[in-house]
Amino acid sequence: MANYRASETKREQFRRYLEKSGVLDSLTSVLVALYEEPEKPDNAIDYIKVHLGGAADSEALQAELADLQQKFSQLMEENKELRNRLLQYEPEEGAGL
Repeated sequence: MANYRASETKREQFRRYLEKSGVLDSLTSVLVALYEEPEKPDNAIDYIKVHLGGAADSEALQAELADLQQKFSQLMEENKELRNRLLQYEPEEGAGL
């Protein structure tokens, strides 16, 4: 019987820890959102993983995406300019041979 109480105490401590750290609130929010989804996703685990990532992760990824898209555009423009410059120095095909 003492062993049963010890495990109950540990379980209660762990529950309080989860509650204090906000884990229970986060899990509850995600599960409620999943419950309220009009069309349930095929893979509930993936849904939970995506939605547990948090807004901070999402915002950081959005910022990184915007930065990388800007760099991509700059590199594409630079590539275009360099190709045009290269064409100035390359002889035209079939000319003078």
